[in-house]
Amino acid sequence: MVPVNRPAHFVLLRGLWREARHWGEFPCHLQQQFPGALINTPDIPGNGLRNHETSPDTIAGMTDALRQQVDLSQPVRLIALSMGGMIAIDWMTRYPAEIETAVLINTSARPLSPFYQRLRWTAYPYVLPLISHSAAKREADILRLTSNRHQHDKKLLESWQQWQRQNPVMPARARNQFFAAMKFSVTVKPQQPLLVVTSQADRLVDYRCSRKLAQTWNADYVEHGSAGHDLPLDEPEWLVQTIRQWFDTTINELSSQ
Repeated sequence: MVPVNRPAHFVLLRGLWREARHWGEFPCHLQQQFPGALINTPDIPGNGLRNHETSPDTIAGMTDALRQQVDLSQPVRLIALSMGGMIAIDWMTRYPAEIETAVLINTSARPLSPFYQRLRWTAYPYVLPLISHSAAKREADILRLTSNRHQHDKKLLESWQQWQRQNPVMPARARNQFFAAMKFSVTVKPQQPLLVVTSQADRLVDYRCSRKLAQTWNADYVEHGSAGHDLPLDEPEWLVQTIRQWFDTTINELSSQ
């Protein structure tokens, strides 16, 4: 039974070459909906405050690195985007007692989806060169690929470029992360309550990857019609409301068991 009055502990996991600051306004919206909650936004090695460290070349290695940054005295709730969703799946299956629930946003995994859906074929010419691009060009291309609302937001782009100058993701670390994500596969179904959220207009990852994941695991599933791959950036309030409604129902059901 889940204690009803226990403060929630959220851990937010980002994707390729992203850091905590890329969550933008989303943690603030989440805090407003869960006023007493603890919200962690750890960085994987190679990104953000840990950019001086070598990125693991496996998703499992990233999971183990993140676990060291999180207070696991009580089970946590994961909110995970893209490659972060792969880390969440690995975490849930290898350390099930540590995870209470999870929300997976625009993620994918072998063998549930083919490679040309996990990364849309139209994105390949843009994504692969990002590994060696300058920080300024990489951030401009990432914003253009992942956002449908802010792709022309010069102020936001300037912030992203500034963060990369402060904490650059080196090419070798970027390469490790990319190939770790491409190699990731699942063999075990997570047993925790799971919400899969996707963007139909995602231009980086085919939304059918999320749909297939939810169908295979019989998970709860929600689609947004127009947001880009970075759903927390494009529609933070909608996403938080969706999570709030789902958690209210899910935790109430768990508490009554």
